[in-house]
Amino acid sequence: MSSRSELGRFLRTRRAQLQPADVGLRMFDEERRVPGLRRDELARLAGVSESYYTRLEQGVSLNASTEVLDAIARALRLDGTERRHLHDLAGAGHKGSNDRIRRQAPERVTDTTRQLIGAFGDTPVILLGRRNDVPAWNRTGHALFAGHLDHRSPEDPARRPNTARLVFLDAHTRDLYEDWPRKARDVVGRLRLAVGRHPDDPMLAALIGELVMHSQEFTAMWSAHPVRAWNIATYRMRHPLVGTVDVTQQAMPVPDGPGQRIVAVTAAAGSASQAALTLLAQAVAPGERALPAGTAQGLEPIADRSSVS
Repeated sequence: MSSRSELGRFLRTRRAQLQPADVGLRMFDEERRVPGLRRDELARLAGVSESYYTRLEQGVSLNASTEVLDAIARALRLDGTERRHLHDLAGAGHKGSNDRIRRQAPERVTDTTRQLIGAFGDTPVILLGRRNDVPAWNRTGHALFAGHLDHRSPEDPARRPNTARLVFLDAHTRDLYEDWPRKARDVVGRLRLAVGRHPDDPMLAALIGELVMHSQEFTAMWSAHPVRAWNIATYRMRHPLVGTVDVTQQAMPVPDGPGQRIVAVTAAAGSASQAALTLLAQAVAPGERALPAGTAQGLEPIADRSSVS
């Protein structure tokens, strides 16, 4: 999973997705041997020599200038997230070997991060690491995303849940999202960003290898090389305890946790989905008894807390 090979794959994938007509090139009915743009066409659009661009795709030419990378990004019509990913893969964002070694250190949860998670109260919250591991969650976050797992599993690095692994290899999580393919693409896109930023992380490489071996769907999505840096995403979730909920998941960087993000889940004020999340929080509160599956479908019990206590 070297940054050189990843750079070549990214450039080839994006080049294949562009047709000459997309960038204003005229076609003369010639038979094209490659999907999308040829290397010489892309190089001409970027204002670089074909030989230099070819070396970039082959991972031979290193340390391309910011100006050249930006020109290639414009030619490929990359968005802001994809442009930053290109710079990461090309080495423009790397800070040296010492930084890479620090990135491979086991992730930990600081006391201030735990305090921040606690400040969210009953709002479902999970903490995501740079590899999509879950080193911490609150009670409602655990109940919403992975109530079938041990609540204490994030405390043990060897047993920590991983959202990418759950989305592709766990039947409960697959059923949790009504539009599972969109959620899966979001996960793959985020992993692509992680690979660009942490190309020397062996645990990240092992995770990718595991998913490729055990999920054909992951392999197909990974080969398409999507790049996504979602901070806000909306999903319809089908929870076994409180029924269908329309939620917004918002990701926020953790100040003292490099690469870590807190993901908080909310629903529209006054909506049935907000009522369902409130019911879920009540159901998993200390001393509360569990509700039967599907209780929140009609949401009548939410008006009377005594019905869940």
